[in-house]
Amino acid sequence: MKKTLLTLTALLSTTAFAGGAAAPVAAEGTVTVNGAQVYYKATGSGQPLLLIHGYPLNGELFKNNRMMSGYRVITVDLPGFGKSKLAPGQTVSIENYAQTMVGFMDAMKLDKAVVGGMSMGGMTLLQMYKIAPERFKGLILIDTTAEPAGIAEAAMWRGTAQQAQQKGVASLVDLLMPRMLTGESRMKMPNQVAHLGNLIKQASVEGAVGAGNALASRPDANPVLPTIKVPTLIVAGLEDNVTAPELQMKMNKAIRGSKLVLIPGAGHASTFEKAGAMNAAVANWLRTVR
Repeated sequence: MKKTLLTLTALLSTTAFAGGAAAPVAAEGTVTVNGAQVYYKATGSGQPLLLIHGYPLNGELFKNNRMMSGYRVITVDLPGFGKSKLAPGQTVSIENYAQTMVGFMDAMKLDKAVVGGMSMGGMTLLQMYKIAPERFKGLILIDTTAEPAGIAEAAMWRGTAQQAQQKGVASLVDLLMPRMLTGESRMKMPNQVAHLGNLIKQASVEGAVGAGNALASRPDANPVLPTIKVPTLIVAGLEDNVTAPELQMKMNKAIRGSKLVLIPGAGHASTFEKAGAMNAAVANWLRTVR
């Protein structure tokens, strides 16, 4: 493992209750992993639960998923997104994100954790498990897939990267929003559209371009699935038009003992669009993780 430099800022202390339980606290900081600046935010107390966002969002995708009883929920911004920065000259790939996130766990002294990933974050998670399976107590695969990009999908992601380069990251909002949220939510919940739109606008051009191309050339993670030996929850929107329910069912069959939950009325950003249902599914599953 490469040497990891740790820098923490604005870290708040934990107040303990009688009996050893810790009061819910908020914390945030920046970790330097092999030159990349990784911003994180942590809430609550207990066992660590690390959540990794999808493209081209950041950790605030999980703003309504941060309170899980008995868990300290840690959200990160991948390099190039939100408040995180790519290392100079860094090659962007799903495999490199995985190396960075394992390095983040090292720096935060997370020897073993439950880790969840949404979409690109889930692809990153599968590569993390491939290189360091001993680091996981459980996996949460959120609106993601183990499939490599086919010809048409790869062209779509490369086109998205090209648009970010030529027209700016803000131009991706109208392009991606119909993939994030159902039509009903886009019409009736403008606050959701505004929040996700703001997250997209916070991405750097380098991050959006690099990650778009990384999605186009992502590795086939299907061989990883039968090697997974830890409790696994697969959860997704029933109306996800990016990583369809059929892909979730395929992963469910390939991962022995995994649990599948499909959320009605939710699209690709189900963890935000239907946060209550997502939180209930995760909380119920976490009770089975030992």
